[in-house]
Amino acid sequence: MSKKAVVLLSGGLDSATALAIAQSRGFEVYAITFAYGQRHAIEIEAARKVAAAAKVARHIVLPIDLRVFGGSALTDDIAVPKGRDEAEMASAIPVTYVPARNTIFLSFAMAWAEVLDSRDIFIGVNALDYSGYPDCRPEFVAAFQHMANLATKAAVEDSAAGVGAPHLTIHAPLIDFSKADIVAKGLALGVDFALTRSCYDPSPDGFACGECDSCRLRLKGFATAGAIDPAPYRKTS
Repeated sequence: MSKKAVVLLSGGLDSATALAIAQSRGFEVYAITFAYGQRHAIEIEAARKVAAAAKVARHIVLPIDLRVFGGSALTDDIAVPKGRDEAEMASAIPVTYVPARNTIFLSFAMAWAEVLDSRDIFIGVNALDYSGYPDCRPEFVAAFQHMANLATKAAVEDSAAGVGAPHLTIHAPLIDFSKADIVAKGLALGVDFALTRSCYDPSPDGFACGECDSCRLRLKGFATAGAIDPAPYRKTS
C-alpha cells in the first residue's frame, strides 16, 4: 500500500511541482486547496485541473474566508503592487502577504493527515525567488513541524511508545530552489504548467497581469530555465 501524503495545492507552479515530487517519492496524494477569499480565485480552478491531471486519491477545496480579517492585497481592497524589481521585492514584506496564511493552511493539513493516518505533508514554499513572506522560510517550516509533533494524538502516542522519529514530517522540497529550478524540476516530472495559475491580479477572463511580483518571478523562472511559460497573459500596448 502506498504511503499517504497531504499536499497543499494552490494551483500555482510551486505547489503543482511539490505534488509531482510527492508522487515521484511513492506517496499517494491527498490534495487540499483553500478558497480563502483570495482575489485571484482562478487559482482554485487551476488546482482542480492539476489535481485531476495528477489523478490524486482525493482533492478537497476548503472554504475559509480570510476576508473577514483583511490586511492583505489578496483579501482586502488594497492595490496589488506592479512592476517591482527584485530589489524592491526584497526590501520589505509586501502587502500581498496574507497574515498567518501558511500557519492556517498547515493546521488544516495537519488535522487531515491525522485522520488519514498520514505522517507526511508537502508544501511548495520557496525561500529564494519569493516575495519576502515570513511563512515561506525554513525556520517557519521547522517550527511548525516541531509544534505538530506536540499537538496531535498520534504524536503523543508515538512518544509514549518510545518512537523516536517525528510522527509528522513537513516536506518543503522546493525551499532552496530558484524559480528556474522549480520550472526545470516540474518539467522533468511531467507537470503540465499550462494548467497552473500564479497571478495575484488576473483579469476577469483569467489572463495574468504579467506585472505583479508573482508574475514577474514566474516569467523570470521560465526564461532562466529556457522554457516558455504556457499561462495566458494580458497583451500590453
